[in-house]
Amino acid sequence: MGQALRQLWNARALVYVLVVRELKARYRGSVLGFLWSLMNPLLMLAIYGLVFAFILEQRDPSMSPYVLYLASGLLPWMWLSSSVLQSCTAILDGSALIRKVVFPAEVLPIVYILSNGVHFVLSLLIYLAFAVAFHLRLHVSLISLPLIVAAQLIFTTALGLVLSALTVYFRDLRDLVGNLLTLWFFSSPVIYSMDLPAIRRSAALATLLRFNPATHLLESYHAVLFYGRWPDWSTWAVFTAGALLMFGAAYGFFHRLRDTLVEEV
Repeated sequence: MGQALRQLWNARALVYVLVVRELKARYRGSVLGFLWSLMNPLLMLAIYGLVFAFILEQRDPSMSPYVLYLASGLLPWMWLSSSVLQSCTAILDGSALIRKVVFPAEVLPIVYILSNGVHFVLSLLIYLAFAVAFHLRLHVSLISLPLIVAAQLIFTTALGLVLSALTVYFRDLRDLVGNLLTLWFFSSPVIYSMDLPAIRRSAALATLLRFNPATHLLESYHAVLFYGRWPDWSTWAVFTAGALLMFGAAYGFFHRLRDTLVEEV
């Protein structure tokens, strides 16, 4: 894994240039620019807020105001899901680059992940502004947010590396991943809380949900952004350690396939 980190560090200037290019290309010719990227999360917030707010606030009053609880999980989820989905075709989208020059193909999914991460950070700033408007208590635990974001970045990069390589050989993988992301969304505490009575009453269900790595990630965001408390550090440490192991394995997997990617794209 040390070699992987060194190679990515050496490619940092290239990554920066490609991320800036991706952001500019996304909004070229757009009048509202970044504001368009907020439309999707705002629409989802409106839909899920209207559908679930009354039901879930009645069953778990600690989730009130529900729209902020929902946003504190939905924003990181959208960074994760959009990055994973875009990473699937990252190598195929950048085939012109890896065919013509000696190019570190592993930076291609990372560019999508980081460009989506820029939107995530900007949306977090907007979330905090709304939190102040709703008189939500902002806690000193906000300083731990970069650690949670870093853990998610490592985790997402591991998934992105594997999926970007596999999609070169299995072109239908992106469609499969899109469907699996829907299942993953509803099995993660984005629209609901792990403290819901139905989950607390069922030890089997609670255990099953806690096998989902996104559960621990989203609970950390909920703790810091919504409840105003420190994340569970033991849970964060386990998640981060697992993400690092995944990253090391994913980079090794990608490295073994890298030489044949050019022939397949």
